Amino acid sequence: MQQNAVSSSYAAAELRAREDWAGHDFDEAARSASRAALIALSDGNTGAWRNMTFLQAECLLAAGEFEASAKIAGALVESVSTTPQFQAHAHILRAKAWQGAGLLDIAAAEARAAIKLVRDEADTELNATAGLALISALGDSGKLEEAWAESLNLANAISAEIDEQLLGKAYWVIGNVAFLCGKVREGLYYHELAAVTFSPTRNLDVWAKFNKASAAMRLAADVSDADTLRCIERAELATDVIGGSANDYLLLKLNRAHWNFLAGDHAAAVALLEDIFVEAEKPSPQILGEVGLLLGRAAAAMGNREAAHQHLLKAVEHFEASGAPQRADQAREYLANEA
Repeated sequence: MQQNAVSSSYAAAELRAREDWAGHDFDEAARSASRAALIALSDGNTGAWRNMTFLQAECLLAAGEFEASAKIAGALVESVSTTPQFQAHAHILRAKAWQGAGLLDIAAAEARAAIKLVRDEADTELNATAGLALISALGDSGKLEEAWAESLNLANAISAEIDEQLLGKAYWVIGNVAFLCGKVREGLYYHELAAVTFSPTRNLDVWAKFNKASAAMRLAADVSDADTLRCIERAELATDVIGGSANDYLLLKLNRAHWNFLAGDHAAAVALLEDIFVEAEKPSPQILGEVGLLLGRAAAAMGNREAAHQHLLKAVEHFEASGAPQRADQAREYLANEA
């Protein structure tokens, strides 16, 4: 009788967690998943505990609670009673979480651990997912030559036979690296492949995140055409429909500010960027670096050299803290121009 009561409690907590996840209430979903995991643990059901702990870490990641997500996923990495595939998934989750927290070298190490676990496995999709995590971390940390080499390997390995959402993510990340390498034509090509592969009716959340990220990459390459504006508008509309984390809204505002800057409306760009500092509770060093860099450029364009110098110095500090030396060097280049 007691066993049935515990099982019922677990089933209720799991159902609530999955409903909250489907409703994009990620903070509440994480709490429900945590309750389900504790019930499973007290019931001796380690399989259910692992599944709910993994879901909790995923929810925290989606909510922008990156360090908490990595910590929870760490319990799964340390668990010895799992398969290599499950361990790899846990390492990939940690890679994404540490990347979100701006700890890019640690993120790359987690992705490499996942690749090592499944290198000899025939699971094409899991291998691709691990490769994506590594490429993304390498790209953000400025190790572009290595990231591009891994991207070309992945481009040759993937095929239309894998899940379309994963295929779209592969094109998305490969395009990101191309942009970071200054290969704008290749970046646009792979992002267009991603755009036609993703289905907004299947997963509007991924569609929103892709358009937001694609807009950011286009803007960083000074591509301010009609397609870039459409990416910005799609991301804003989709996020208004499904909601998003605080981090999502900060990045949307950053994209709008960057668009205004490239359009020559420097005052509007500065107003949006200063709002980010006011609204942000715990932005990552990477975001703070991007905001500082753009604020410095906007201030310089408006003739305020002292403010430009201060913002660019801060940008260098934030990029270095996030492990993004290439972006720090770009901020230094702008600083040198203002000297």
